[in-house]
Amino acid sequence: MLAVEVKDLVKDFGSIRAVDGASFDVHEGEIFGLIGPNGAGKTTILRIVSTLLQINSGSVKVLGHDVVKEADQVRRLISYLPEDAGAYKNLTGRAYLEFIARFFGGGNEIKKIIERGVEIANLGERIDDRVDTYSKGMTRRLLVGRALMTEPKLAILDEPTSGLDVTNAREIREIIKKSVKRETTVLLSSHNMLEVEFLCERIALINRGGIVEEGNAPELKKRYRADNLEEVFVKVVS
Repeated sequence: MLAVEVKDLVKDFGSIRAVDGASFDVHEGEIFGLIGPNGAGKTTILRIVSTLLQINSGSVKVLGHDVVKEADQVRRLISYLPEDAGAYKNLTGRAYLEFIARFFGGGNEIKKIIERGVEIANLGERIDDRVDTYSKGMTRRLLVGRALMTEPKLAILDEPTSGLDVTNAREIREIIKKSVKRETTVLLSSHNMLEVEFLCERIALINRGGIVEEGNAPELKKRYRADNLEEVFVKVVS
């Protein structure tokens, strides 16, 4: 079964067409990258897959469930981490994870979810400090822990390492890699071509709301006679 099926997707905001006939598939168990310039429609698509936005036409399915007609079923299967996500600053990191975990289980299951979140965030003793004392990198690690601790069938990550230093960004990439081994499919967007090349088995390039290229990094570099994915990106979108 495909994890995500997007077919002829169209989304308008008033007179502005944000997504214009986009189509792509994400296979179960892979990390799939959706990349493109600012305003290309990446975040809009991620929000549609996450059931947060309605569509004008086309279809989107998550593990066979229509995101419009079966939104409740989809929400049970996914976890979504927006680029601008925040955590409750007056809670400790552990208390924040516990608060979220209570939406997904009870009794021993809550304990297991929290333990996974603490392990993924890897904040050491700082997990028991208040979130408002965390650096941006620490907060992002906590949020990635929150997104992956429930072992979702599909994790949707919008710019997961945005604004982080090299060390924190690398740690989060490793966390995402490990999550796939736990049978989680990942759909992510990123402006960092090094990150995309490191993480993603396959990539779709989006420009002006439509998918303009798709494949794995070696294929795309060969096709465009490029040394790296950044060169491919520039050639495609220009």
